[in-house]
Amino acid sequence: MRERQGDLDGKGKRFAVVVSRFNSDITARLASGALEALVGHGLAPSDVELIHVPGAWELPAACARVIERGGIDGVVALGCVIRGETPHFEYVAGEAARGLATLQREAKVPLAFGVLTTENVEQALARSGTGPDNKGWEAALSALEMVNLFHDLR
Repeated sequence: MRERQGDLDGKGKRFAVVVSRFNSDITARLASGALEALVGHGLAPSDVELIHVPGAWELPAACARVIERGGIDGVVALGCVIRGETPHFEYVAGEAARGLATLQREAKVPLAFGVLTTENVEQALARSGTGPDNKGWEAALSALEMVNLFHDLR
């Protein structure tokens, strides 16, 4: 039996990190975690492009354009949708997830989902702390592993 698994070597790779500005106190922490993880695993800071969009709703469209443009090995989508008193949460979180999932299946490069969908701010803060517990960090490393797996599967 032959097993395959991507590694976490980022040397020579190029990434786009697409981050929502809505709930920016949380998403800035997610972006910092993702950037720290990528650079900490060998990517040059100049090989990471940080792209800001208004909210999670806009993530699928922006990620699609980045992938269409080319010149990258992987994409990390980051956002934060916190449940409120209206059904807005379901629409935004659901469509962002659906749009990114569809794009991920069709894309020629890996796309990692780093959109928090939490009940409250406290949960969002807990998932956007420092180091490996940061979901931006986690999404970035998932994307990096998948980039290396995709290269191996060619």
